Amino acid sequence: MANTNTRITLEDNAMSAIMKLADGNPGAATVCIRLLKEAGDIDTNSFVGGLGTLLSLDTENVYGSEIWMLYKDVCKESLWKTVAVLRSCQIGFLSNAALHHAINNYGDGIDIDELVKQVTGQLSGFKIPNDD
Repeated sequence: MANTNTRITLEDNAMSAIMKLADGNPGAATVCIRLLKEAGDIDTNSFVGGLGTLLSLDTENVYGSEIWMLYKDVCKESLWKTVAVLRSCQIGFLSNAALHHAINNYGDGIDIDELVKQVTGQLSGFKIPNDD
């Protein structure tokens, strides 16, 4: 079940939102900074750019080391795959329980390539970069 008690509020700026999400984990902070800067170019359908991806992390209750594990272990250090996985949760292709299972089990239970196919089929503005 998605988080109904999110950490990010309307009073937050980019820095405070990243600090709340990263929970003191430097790897997670790095991923969040990259998401804020680059996710809008990957998912051009997101009307708030990279902020939308950060909000998805909050909605899905993914914080601290789990952000790093999602990026590193589940998405094999691919930022655009990380965006695709989070977007697949938002669209309804991946449940919160399946996401957390994958995070805690090195990607077990999800097929990243299939999720990417579903997301790109649904969102024409989702751009897969050549170099990630």
